Amino acid sequence: MADSAPDWDLYRTFLAVMEAGSLSGAARALAIAQPTVGRHIEALERALGGDPLFTRSPGGLLPTEAALALRPHAQAMASAAEALVRTASGASAAVRGTVRVTASEIMGGEVLPAILTDFHENHPEVAVELVLSNRPEDLLRREADIAVRMVRPTQDALLAKRIGTVSVGLFAHRRYLQRHGEPRTLDDPGQVAVGFDRDPSVARAVRALGLPLGRDFFSFRSDSDLAQLAALRAGFGIGGCMYGIARRDPNLVHVLPALGFDMELWVVMHEDLKSSRRMRAMFDHLVEGLTAYAATSQPPA
Repeated sequence: MADSAPDWDLYRTFLAVMEAGSLSGAARALAIAQPTVGRHIEALERALGGDPLFTRSPGGLLPTEAALALRPHAQAMASAAEALVRTASGASAAVRGTVRVTASEIMGGEVLPAILTDFHENHPEVAVELVLSNRPEDLLRREADIAVRMVRPTQDALLAKRIGTVSVGLFAHRRYLQRHGEPRTLDDPGQVAVGFDRDPSVARAVRALGLPLGRDFFSFRSDSDLAQLAALRAGFGIGGCMYGIARRDPNLVHVLPALGFDMELWVVMHEDLKSSRRMRAMFDHLVEGLTAYAATSQPPA
């Protein structure tokens, strides 16, 4: 193995090839020539001992075991490099630069866009990056700057603000109820349910609520919250929805009011970022906007 560590550009090219599955796709993503991509991969292979990182197949380049083992470390380097750029971009006292926010699919797709729009109107020199993921991003490793979370944060060295709770109830579209009638119980014959697919964490959460529901109970299954919401809006069946989202659509009707649950809502960032004006501005804005949202996401009295 070479005495000096491989250049970061080699790892960046490696990640692009992993994502694209081809040299040409990586070249387009990085805006460099395809031969340069090939040279980068060959140089990285030599620097790491000579083992091949990709094999050719009819469908493109397939990562070897060595590449799969290397990927999480290269991704960590990419996160650190992006965090370095974001930090450098906001070094001045002005509210400018980049803020990377992470949230669950449903919060990021349905709730945050309006809040972030208001923020950008007030701070037009701040670029906003929004990561939608139901996997908690690691703020300590700077995978994101600020997180909106639906569970209490457990890591140390985080500045966390509990907003309160948001309530989830069962809803169905008016078209669905016209066809199937209003349910009396969750397992009424002829009723159709929308729910999770293969995510074991969701299955555990459902069981913890005292609902003995497996994936086979649902006629529409997806581990994407946005896909479940789309099916609910399309009239596919009965599904869970936050009250604050359901109240925006008069065609979504609350059913089985005895069934529902609450989730905590938190805004979190690394405590080292609280001295950054743009980070603090975003943190405070999210707290204000989500506090207003939480007030709309409570069950009827």
